[in-house]
Order: sequence, then C-alpha cells, then structure tokens
Amino acid sequence: MSNHDRMQAYHILNACLSKKIPLSTVMREKEPVAPYAKVLCFGVCRHYFRLYEIIKKLTTKLPKDEVLVALLMGLYEIQYLEKPEYVAVKEAVNILHVAKKLWAKGFVNAVLREFCREKVTVLASLADNPGFKYGQAAWLITKVKLDWPNDWVGILQALDNHPPLTLRVNQQRLSQAAYLEKLKSEASATALSPVGVILTKECSAHEIPGFSEGEVSIQDESAQLATVLLDVKPHEKVLDACAAPGGKTCHLLEVEPTLDVLALDISDSRLKRIQSNLDRLHLKAVLKTGDASVPDTWWDGQLFDKILLDAPCSATGVMRRQPDIRLQRTDDSITEIKLLQASILRSLWPLLKSGGLLVYATCSIFKDENEHQIRAFLKANADASVQPIPPSYGHITDVGCQVFPGDNNRDGFFYSVLLKR
Repeated sequence: MSNHDRMQAYHILNACLSKKIPLSTVMREKEPVAPYAKVLCFGVCRHYFRLYEIIKKLTTKLPKDEVLVALLMGLYEIQYLEKPEYVAVKEAVNILHVAKKLWAKGFVNAVLREFCREKVTVLASLADNPGFKYGQAAWLITKVKLDWPNDWVGILQALDNHPPLTLRVNQQRLSQAAYLEKLKSEASATALSPVGVILTKECSAHEIPGFSEGEVSIQDESAQLATVLLDVKPHEKVLDACAAPGGKTCHLLEVEPTLDVLALDISDSRLKRIQSNLDRLHLKAVLKTGDASVPDTWWDGQLFDKILLDAPCSATGVMRRQPDIRLQRTDDSITEIKLLQASILRSLWPLLKSGGLLVYATCSIFKDENEHQIRAFLKANADASVQPIPPSYGHITDVGCQVFPGDNNRDGFFYSVLLKR
C-alpha cells in the first residue's frame, strides 16, 4: 500500500465522520478509490466504537475531526490489520504531516505508542464494555434489546459480520440453474429466491461473470423477495416508490417485461443510477423525479394495480454492508424517519386500485419503522388488510415479516403485504 492510499482514505473518512456524508457517496465522488483505501475506510467505520473506546482508555483529551481520523486509522491498522506497530505509528504521524496538522503529531505518536505498550491491559479492561463488545452506539444496543429481548445478542453479532456477495439472475436471459452451471463451484443458490445466487469469493462488479452483459445484478436475497411478494401480472401498472438505485425496478421488469412501471425518486442524480441499471439490463421504465409524500406534484391521476414502497429507513439491517450507518444514525433520526414513512404510506394508499397490493419494505431491524408503523396505518385505514407471508421468509408477525441480519445469509429486512379491499 502507498502513502497515496492512506491519504485517500484519510480524506474520505474526514468527509464521512465530520460532515456525516455516507461513505458510498464520498467514494463515488472520489472514484477510483484504491483497494487499500477501501479497506481502511470500511474497517474504521465498522470498528469505530471499539476504536473510540480504546482512545478513551488512553487519553482524557479526546481529539476531534482530522486528528481523530489519523488516530483511528493508526489504531485500526495495529489492532485489526496487525500491521507492524512501528509502520502504523509512523504512517499515522505522517498523515498529519501531509495534512499540515503538525501540532498534533506528538499527541498521536504518544497515544499510539502507549497502546502498543499497554495493549493487553487496555483490551482486557474493555472486555465487558458493550460499545467495544458489539461495536455499536449505546442507544442502538438499548433499542435492539427492547425490540428483540430474546434475539438481541445474535442480531448485534450478525451486524458485525461480513456479508456474502449475492446476485440476482436476470431470468429474461438465463435461469438460476444455468448461471450456477456456468460458475460451477464458485457459487451456490440462495435459500428462498428462485433467481438468487451467492458467490463464494468477493470481487468487484466488473469481475462478476455476465454482469456487464446484463445476465446478473448485485442484490441481497431479502431485497429480491420484496419484489416477489408483489406478485405482478402481465400489463399491470406498477409504482416503484423511492426506487433508486433501481434494483427492484429492474427485478420487476425481469419478472414481467410487459409491466408499465413508474420508478419514482426524489433525487435527479439517483434517477441516473436507475437509468444506468436499466440500460445495462436492456429494460425500460418511466422515470420521474418526485416526492412520494406529495403525489399532486407528479401523479397523473391513473390508479396503480400494485405499489412497491421500499420506504426510507434507518438501514440498520444492512449495516454489515454499509458499516458507516452506525455513525450516521441517532435515536432522534429514527423518530424523523418514522414520521416520513407514515407520511409516504398515507399519501400513496389513495393511488392504489381497489383489490390492489402495496408491499411495504424496509431494511430496518426496528419495530418503530416496521411493525408499529403498519399497525398504526391499519388503524387509520379500514380498507387495508394484511396478506400472509410464507413462514420460511423470517420472523412472522400479525402485520408482516421481520428478517434478522444473517438469517440464511440475508440482510435484515421487513415486509408487509397490504391488500386494498
């Protein structure tokens, strides 16, 4: 790895930590991102709360912003990448030199060297610290405990694991079995999705066989099943609300190419990502910029046969794939998200035909965004009823299905299928 890789990671992490910009957003802006820079960025975010607890043990003078990032990177290399200690210390100090934070070089050098000397003692003192043990903020640990008193340990442990690379086979091009035959022993079938494939080795998108040709897309099995639950029929008019980056839009058209699909998203730039995916897969949909909670600004008055609402959420169920989520969310942000979800649900329901289905989906593990949200909606809408979901999908409740992170190698997810009577 070069000094360039570390400096690139340093700048990306600064934007992510100090400005609360999602890691994926910063990385897209700075493409191409060096492989070792990615390792540092994802690793520091994944272990942020553990690293921060270590820092608290080593000093009462907690650093901020750029200095904190250099210290986190040095500690991560020592503790989790097991780099030679003298190299990690030297490079962390060198980052501050290049960044012209000369006043902090001595501080970072001293803290890292003390950790190297006292590592066994420091780690032993943190063995029972919840933030260190589970790598999560205190509020999140408490909330998971309250929601899932019998399952919280397994959920938190699963959020700490590395997820597999799961693909969705384009059934308009070939079958799941045909793609598995193509890859031989390098992949296996997903447990539930009829078009899902799990690769045995990690690789970039352009290295996936058939990806550029539109044979497959990257999509977790949980997300694939949300589309299956919509049960689309030929020529139906379908709304995919909050559609970016377009995985479910494309999956709908792969299942039934005759659909009249409107893919809606509030962001112009995110719509471009949907179009890019449609182009790669040779599919067509109508794309429109609009706020799903304000239909009057984009709806043409024609009712939809089906609506897929992949609602804005805390994304806590995909934290293993996006470790920076643990830095972006707060307890207060969950309250804001819950209000937005309720507003969108309330606004989209009148757009659905009588006898139509609305699938509400989130990649959250919190009941406030899932079970409680649907119960409140049902109480306010007498013409809505919950349709059954196969027990094999996950933890079945009276209003839907909760998938815990790691179940059958899937992301954490929630589904509810609502019929308009």
